[in-house]
Formats: sequence, structure tokens, C-alpha cells
Amino acid sequence: MIRKYVFGEPIETDAVEIRIPAETKAFTEDHIRLLSPGRQGGSVFVCPMSDGDRIYGLGENVRGINKRGWIYESNCSDDPNHTEEKHSLYGAHNFLIFEPAGGRERFGLFIDCGQKVIFDCGYTDRKQLRITVAEGGFVLYILENESLLDMVHEFRSMIGRSYIPPKWAFGYGQSRWGYRSAEDVRQIVREHRDQGVPLDSVYMDIDYMERFKDFTVDAGRFPDFPEFVEEMSRQHIHLVPIIDAGVKIEKGYPVYEEGLANGYFCKNEDGTPFVGGAWPGRVHFPDVLNPDARKWFGDWYRVLLDAGIEGFWNDMNEPALFYSEAYLQEAFRKLTSFRTDDLDIWKFFELKGTVLSMANRPEDFRSFYHNMNGKMIRHDRVHNLYGSNMTRAAGEAFERLSPEKRILIFSRSSCIGMHRCGGIWMGDNQSWWSHLLMNMQMLPSLNMCGFLYIGADLGGFGSDTTADLLIRWLELGIFTPLMRNHSSMGTREQEFYRFGEPETFQKIIGLRYALLPYLYSEFMKAALSGGMMFIPLAFVWPEDGMAVQTEDQLMVGESLMIAPVYRQNAAGRYVYLPEEMKLYRMRSAQDMDVEILEAGHHFVRAELGEVLIFVRADHLVPLAEGGQYVEQVNTSSLRLMHFVKEEAVYQLYDDDGYSRNVELAGHLTEIRVTAGGGITAEGAMPLKCELI
Repeated sequence: MIRKYVFGEPIETDAVEIRIPAETKAFTEDHIRLLSPGRQGGSVFVCPMSDGDRIYGLGENVRGINKRGWIYESNCSDDPNHTEEKHSLYGAHNFLIFEPAGGRERFGLFIDCGQKVIFDCGYTDRKQLRITVAEGGFVLYILENESLLDMVHEFRSMIGRSYIPPKWAFGYGQSRWGYRSAEDVRQIVREHRDQGVPLDSVYMDIDYMERFKDFTVDAGRFPDFPEFVEEMSRQHIHLVPIIDAGVKIEKGYPVYEEGLANGYFCKNEDGTPFVGGAWPGRVHFPDVLNPDARKWFGDWYRVLLDAGIEGFWNDMNEPALFYSEAYLQEAFRKLTSFRTDDLDIWKFFELKGTVLSMANRPEDFRSFYHNMNGKMIRHDRVHNLYGSNMTRAAGEAFERLSPEKRILIFSRSSCIGMHRCGGIWMGDNQSWWSHLLMNMQMLPSLNMCGFLYIGADLGGFGSDTTADLLIRWLELGIFTPLMRNHSSMGTREQEFYRFGEPETFQKIIGLRYALLPYLYSEFMKAALSGGMMFIPLAFVWPEDGMAVQTEDQLMVGESLMIAPVYRQNAAGRYVYLPEEMKLYRMRSAQDMDVEILEAGHHFVRAELGEVLIFVRADHLVPLAEGGQYVEQVNTSSLRLMHFVKEEAVYQLYDDDGYSRNVELAGHLTEIRVTAGGGITAEGAMPLKCELI
């Protein structure tokens, strides 16, 4: 059951795809109480909590899978330091499920709006969930269903199908802020191909641009760019360039000239274009909440599509604001007032704060406006919609410019609704072991909110990684749809060949390609059915108290459970099995140990480079032979990881990897294995299978 309540005058977000009529009766819910409805100062919802109650959801956020105990803000933020005291990251995902310990019924809650929402999940008062909508109108949806998974399905049916990328985007990608020339890229590809480490894509950060200007290529460092793209394509490598939100203010630059002439940039209150700071220096921000401006900005992706590019990543689109020109001028004036002979500790703090507080000031986000269907809306009222609408601009353009072929697109900033247009990566993490665990714990929360094509910067973006951290992170990353090694300029270079263990990396990344039939199938089935690819144990075994407490293991699809190692120097880890499972301790797709473990607690050995895969009873996991790139993976001849007690049946999905119309392009093959070892495979495509 879904009930809809409208408060005030909401600004349309386009998050919900199906029409649900609003309730006309007064808001009176048994499980959640509304305080101060519709006031200018905001609305507050309160729900009492008992010991053992749990809160799931809220998408991309710090801390664990159960969100109880902390205070979270949906307020898209450019903050690379994802430490436990933070309250918001790059996304705003206002969906949660309240799971009571007993007695009361569970419910789901979605607050549909573009402004800041605060979810106090027992932080101020441990016995109370308190949700505050900062100000303005919004829509509240209350969901009720029989199980956690059913609740997710119900919500996902409401918000629409998740974005589906091309199949090549499930291959391994190498990235770094600092690949400055075509020769840098060629070296990356050479090293992977020469050492037999699979690779499908190389990501191009801001250095490929001409002075950081969107939709330009530096001709000196990347001469004859279309030919270079074709050269990479002949080696089965896809180049994936970055696009930033800020448009450089520069006469003669067509993007700037067109946007200015047509009024397509965000404006100050007096109607002049808002000026901020970003990578190119002084910039204007495209008003992507204006449908005309959104179409105009999206059409600029054609410049790179025409050069042969088939994938993009959108960045800096919270939007990230280094400074506003207005505050920068004020700061310069203030700095001249300080004197070295009168700089006590308090004035030093004031001096320091004047400089360090320039970026992403709330006052600046309240100072500019969007033209939304002829009405000027202050940015902070729709702040969380900006990054999503930048990616929506690209997605809508791809439908016009590439109507038959899927184009890769993922974003740093997002809110619910953007899940239909693109995926996300988890932003500028750090090379910390804690971020490896946080990466894993974000996966199911994002799936709940519709984001399926997701992944983190493997090895960490900031700080210096180590060989063991990168290997352990890859052991998790082989399961995430977006599998990308990305790092920042100024940190240790973290391509695999910097660490002197090429065979280990070849085996781990090669295992990803062997798992592709299963991973792609589970992704597509989750997308087409509104399901989850990454599932907490609590969702599968809700009556098992230990499974409910276990947050460092996940189901990946229907058949397998993962338990990544996320501690330095660990040679194994403790694992809880809610039921009997078969363990595959895998060093590669060909090199593995297999044993059956009974339900309960186990210490499982996992040396560096060993991946733990647990297969459920009467389930199958198809493995291919792998390949050096996705197109080389042969899905017509499979080996089956299995734990068959009576009979196991697996529906394998596959398609051509490019067609937008997946209903027409896709096909299912039913693989059936009986306890006696008999195998049948029936479907649209001939399939050869053997058990391992």
C-alpha cells in the first residue's frame, strides 16, 4: 500500500514516475506523528523507537547499513573527507524503511522535495526518529508491505526503472587525475595488455580539456582526438571523459557565448548571471532545472559523441562552489584589515576562517536562482536536484542523439529520480581501510533507492594506497557493477603494475570477467524487476538475530554471499552463515578450494588475493572463461559453481550489450541441475554447461 500526502506547495522533482492520488483526509498515521505542518519554518515528523528497531535506506551515507543512532542530512555536499562525524555526502536519497523489533508494523517513508531534509535517527533522543523538512512544500509517501524486500519492490515500482548501461561498462576501468596526454593513456593500455590484466576503459579526468573547459579537448596533448578514440577502440578500449558543472567565462568559447545569449545560466536576484569559482576559474552554472537550458546543455555532449565517445562521468555537480565572486571580493577586503602586529589567537582564527570558509557557503547557495517553467526559484529550495538534472540533461540528450545505443553515464551528485538516467560513483573517498567497509555498506542502501550501476574509487581516491589495500578493495570491487581504480593527482600512483605483483592482479581482475555472466544477469534482473543486487542478510533472514546484526557480509544476487576482508594484514575473517553453504575460496577462476560449511560462526582463512564466495543451497553461479575485455567473454560455454541438494534452477539473462530496448534484445536461458548431476539448459541461445 502507498499513501501520498501533499504539504504546502511542492516544487516538482520528477522523482516519482507513476501517478498516485493524494490522500484528502488529514494526516493521521499510527506509526509517525506530524508536528508543525506547513509552517514556513519547516515540518517535523516524529516516530517513537524501541530497543531493537532498525532504520534502513538513505542511500549514499556514512556509517553502517542500519542507520539508527546518527543524524543524516539530505544536502548534496562537496566534501572529500567521508569521516564518521559527517552528516551528508554527495547524494540526497530521502527513502528509508523503519523496521520495528516487534509489535508495530514496518513502514517505508519517502520525502519528495529538493531542499534539505534532516533525518535524526535516534541521535538527539535514542528513542525517537525525528525527520525535519527545512522549509517549503513537499510530498510525503508512506509505504506498507509484508517484507523488507517487498517494500523495496513497491518503492522501486513507484519511482521507475533503474538506468541500464552498455555491457562493456561492466569491465574493469583504470583512471587517475593526472593522465595528461594521449601517450599517458597508451602506456596504461600497453601495460594491461602486455601483462594480461583485463581492461575495458580508461577514464579521462579534467586534464584532457583545453584549460578545463567543458566539451573541449586539448589539441596539443590529444592531437586528432577522433583518430585517438578509434585507435583505442581497435584495442577494445573505451575512453570515458569527465564533464564538470561550471562553464568557463571566456569570450569566444561557444558554450559560454550561447548560454549567455540565451539566458541559460543561473542568475542572481537582479537577473545577472551568477559568478562562481571552479576548475576553470570564474564560471557560470548551466540552469539545468530550466527545460530549455537542460536540452541546450545536453546537446553539447554531441561534440564528444561525434568523436566516437560512448561514455561520460559528470562531476562537481552538487554544484561544487570554490567561491562566489561576491564573497571573494568581500574576503579580499577583509584580509587587508588584518595586521601582523595585532594577530592574537582569535584574530588568527578569523583570518584562517575567512579563507577556509570560501567554498560551498550556504549563504552563496541562497543567493542565486533557477528559472523553472517561468518561475524564479532560489537555489537552496532545489539544491539537491541540481546534479541529478545535469545528468538528466545528458541522459535525455543520449535518447535524442543515440536512440538505439546505450551510452554510459554516471554522476557524483544525485537524488532519487536520477537513478533512471545514470549511475553514480561514491565520490572522492580516501585510501583508508574504513572506506573499503563503507563502500560495501553503501551498496544495499543505494540499491533500495534505485541506484544499481554503482561503485567506489577502488584503492581510494585521496591519500596513498598500499598493495594490500588495493588488492583487498579489488576483491570487493569485482562484484560492483562499476569497477574502477581511480586516484588523485599528488597521491601514490596506483595502477596495478606499480606494485610488483602482476599475477595477483591478473587473477583477481580476471575473476571479475569470469563472473560477468552472473553479475550482468543479476544486475539486469534487478533492473527489470525493481529488485536489489546487493542485499543485507537482514532482508533475507529477518528472523535470524545474528543475520540482522551482520553488516559486513552481503548477498550479491540470488545465489551467492560475499564476505570481503577489510582489515590490514588479515589472513582471514570471521563469517556468520545463516544456513549451510558451500564455500569457494577463489584465487582465480581456475584455482580454488571448495568446502561445505554448516550454519553458524566460522573463522575462514583468506590470504591476500583469495576471494570468498559462499553459494546457497540449491543455487547456481555461472562462470565464463573470462577474457581481456568484455566482448571476449564467451557466455555460451559456462562452468557452474553450485550447491545442489535436490535441484537448482537459474535464469540466466543476456543481450547484445548495446540495445536500449532490452525487452526485445534480451533473452533468458533456464539452467537446471539435479542432485544426480544432470544438467539441462533451455532458452533462446544454445548453452554448454559443466559443474565445478
